Parts: sequence; C-alpha cells; structure tokens
Amino acid sequence: MLVEVVLLPRDLQPHHLSNRAVVVFDVLRATTSMVAALAAGVREIRIFGDTATALNACQAFEGPRLLCGEEKCLPPAGFDLGNSPGAFAAEKHADRVAFMSTTNGTRALLASRGATAVFIGALVNASATARALAQTGLDVSLLCAGTQGQVAMEDLIGAGAVVDALQHLRPVQLESDTASVARRLFAGAKQDLPAALRETRGGQNVVAAGLAPDIDFAARLDAFNIVGRASGEPPVIRAVSVV
Repeated sequence: MLVEVVLLPRDLQPHHLSNRAVVVFDVLRATTSMVAALAAGVREIRIFGDTATALNACQAFEGPRLLCGEEKCLPPAGFDLGNSPGAFAAEKHADRVAFMSTTNGTRALLASRGATAVFIGALVNASATARALAQTGLDVSLLCAGTQGQVAMEDLIGAGAVVDALQHLRPVQLESDTASVARRLFAGAKQDLPAALRETRGGQNVVAAGLAPDIDFAARLDAFNIVGRASGEPPVIRAVSVV
C-alpha cells in the first residue's frame, strides 16, 4: 500500500485522487466533530462550503435536522451547534440529519471529490480509519485541511496516527518525506497528545475562543470505533462498518 500525506487542499494533484482512498483531517475540530456526531447516532452529515448554503439547505429539509458549523471558531447566528465535538449527544441528536459548514474541514472534503473513496479521519478514530483503508485495497492520500491556508500541525499528527496504525496492519510504503514527518510527529506527540495539540496554532485559536475542552476531546486517541465515508454531491457522510 502506497501512502502519501498532502499538507493542504491546494496541494492536491490528480494523482492524489485517481484510484485512491483519501482521508481528510481537520483534527481541531471539524473531522473530530463529524466522528462524534456519527457516534452520537446522527444519521448523516451533509457538507457545504459556506454557512449560507448550509443554512438554506437545512431550512428546506423536512425531517429531524441539525445545523452545525463555525466561523472563526464560533457558531454562526441561527445555528443549532458550533463545531465542538463534545456537544453531540445521542439523547438529543440521534437519527437527525446534520448540515455542516466549517472554515477548513468541509472545504477540504469538497476538494477531495474525485477520489475513489473519501473517509473522515481524526485522532479519535485513527485505528478504525486505518482498518477501513486496509479493507479498500487502495493506495492512500491523507489530506490535511490546514488552518486558513496554512499547514496545521495537529492535522499532520492525526495523519501520522493513521500511518502508524496502518503499519501495524499491512506493509506500507511512504511516498514522501512529508509522510515520514507526519509519522514522526505522531510518535513524538503520542505520550501527551493534549499538550501537543495545545501547542499548535489551531489549538491556540481554540483556547482563545474559550473552547479548551475541545482539545482534550480531540486528543482522545482511538476513542471511537467508527468511520465516516463521504459520497454524493454535495457530499454526504455516513457511518460505515469496520471489521
């Protein structure tokens, strides 16, 4: 299995998508929140590139729904939830259809269209994501969402966690030094992931917004045995079974 790590959506090339599985990482916080939502029983998550489009789609939907996302770390006006993974609860949100737009994560997902398979990755489901990738038999591109167009170390750590888990499942060939850097970053951060995430620019932004508990949630390695897979147009994320 060939494995590449892509630092930002703008770095994606056709060969990163063609006949490959892509995993999107926005560890702080969108992909962590998506995993948490699915674990809470949210039926599906519909993905949008901006908050206005998400709001309009949600308002037009008939049925149990949930509007969530963020602008500058905070919930936009009129949204049910922001982008805090700990806010999703089965007793409130099970079987709802979520409509989501975030500054970085949902846009990275939209950039991944064209891949053979697209999964949602985070520290909280790293091993489950690795098992899902191994089941596809495809080569892999691990896409970091970044923060406002800049490389995000927390996403590289998340990608490194999946690389590490994959290497325990099957032979893996890393295609670049970027992939090796991600693996080494995770290895160095593994013993204290909350501290590592707090050191990042994204972590500092989350703390400044008064949302420090989100970092502890996102740092819970392998907290969930659940994987989201995106398909359709616009992309819809649903939980998939992983052996």
